[in-house]
Amino acid sequence: MSTENSALLTDFYALTMSQGYFRKKISGKAVFEMFFRRQPYDGGFSIFAGLGPLLEKLASFSFSAEDIEYLRGLGIFGEDFLDYLKNFRFRGTLWAVDEGTVVFPLEPLIRLEGDIIECQMIEAMLLNTINFQSLIATKTARVWLASGKGRVMEFGLRRAQGPDGALSAARASYIGGAWGTSNALAGKIYGIPVLGTMAHSWVMAFPGEEEAFEAYAEIYPDKTIFLIDTYDTLKSGIVNAVKVGKKLAEKGKNFGVRLDSGDIHYLALECRKRLDEAGLHDATITVSNDLDESIIQTLSIAGAPIDSWGVGTRMVTGGTDAAFTGVYKLTARHEGGKIIPVMKFSDNPEKTTTPGIKQVWRIKDSAGMAVTDVMSIDNGDTIEEGKKYSFWHPQADYRHFKHVVEGSAEVLLKKRIAEGKSCGTEPDLAEIRLHAAANLECFDQSYKRLLNPHVYKVSVTENLRAMKLKLLENHLGDL
Repeated sequence: MSTENSALLTDFYALTMSQGYFRKKISGKAVFEMFFRRQPYDGGFSIFAGLGPLLEKLASFSFSAEDIEYLRGLGIFGEDFLDYLKNFRFRGTLWAVDEGTVVFPLEPLIRLEGDIIECQMIEAMLLNTINFQSLIATKTARVWLASGKGRVMEFGLRRAQGPDGALSAARASYIGGAWGTSNALAGKIYGIPVLGTMAHSWVMAFPGEEEAFEAYAEIYPDKTIFLIDTYDTLKSGIVNAVKVGKKLAEKGKNFGVRLDSGDIHYLALECRKRLDEAGLHDATITVSNDLDESIIQTLSIAGAPIDSWGVGTRMVTGGTDAAFTGVYKLTARHEGGKIIPVMKFSDNPEKTTTPGIKQVWRIKDSAGMAVTDVMSIDNGDTIEEGKKYSFWHPQADYRHFKHVVEGSAEVLLKKRIAEGKSCGTEPDLAEIRLHAAANLECFDQSYKRLLNPHVYKVSVTENLRAMKLKLLENHLGDL
């Protein structure tokens, strides 16, 4: 039974709170925002991903008759509330950053306005969708940049966290810069190029390595890559690859070899030497074996002659960072025809939220390079070219800088759903991938380096800062 679009994909407290809202007749409009608190991998940027699947899920997110029966059996929910859930749909309005955009902590990536119950109900599904894909897209972008924007292949199906994790990771990896995937189902669903070589089992299924290579080359003369480390890479694998490769070359066909173990740097150098000595200068070298961005960058800097990289486990699982730190918070409510900004106060200053209905502006210089992202009061602040502004730190209220907008000021949050209906067609995955690559070009290399990246400025306008300080003052005065 398919469960992907069941509204039961929510945290249980969303259901109990929603029944509470229903019983207390708290049904006014509310505004929620999704943002994240810190960059994964101690990095300098993240890639926003998962918006397409989120919009698809919202379009059909509902409770089936079986879902209602399950909830009835728990003995917690009244018939009046269960009747309400029978017709539950998301009928609110959603704004979001373009998928594939480079994003930073604290700024809203998604903003929702709607009935408080419907906004509460979709929280877990939204975070589940966006957090994982943003994590994997970010990881892949780091791998891709570390390779010198080379050919990165996503090989992680067998190590991913279940079938959905594998599909989501393949999609997000493609956005982040992967050239293709080994996951055939992801290729079918998302139109991602499917790639592969051979397994050690193919080689061991034949009496000898040369016979295995001969057979593969015969069947796939235009897509031949020999896995050369089944027995001995230099004494056997590359020797047989050269023998069979020469026959392919005589037919005008090119081929490649893959290294999946051992000292990748040393073996790549030796294999390149053997291939060149045989006149097979166009033969390519692919490597795999638990690669990540640090290993790839080290090999690239060392000048290892590697043409493509097969990356699996450490890319599709997130590697050293288990989760993207996205959260979902109430920032305003409509009461008596007025918008009431709200914020979370906390003993941990980093968990104090920024109140109100907000827009995000990306400020660029005259050369088109990003300078800062600025949160403003939506429909209350505008940022214009040629004007001078004071931009404030969103948490350290005493820190600020003055800036003259010499280039563009672009709004990032755009309307995707209006009162439950789509506002238009979203770009396809290939377009999102191109947007991610182009967006990365708008940021200085200092934000993209693996170690000790420069911290990009995320700021608030003077008006938004004043709103926050007023709420803090009122809260402290009530204590």
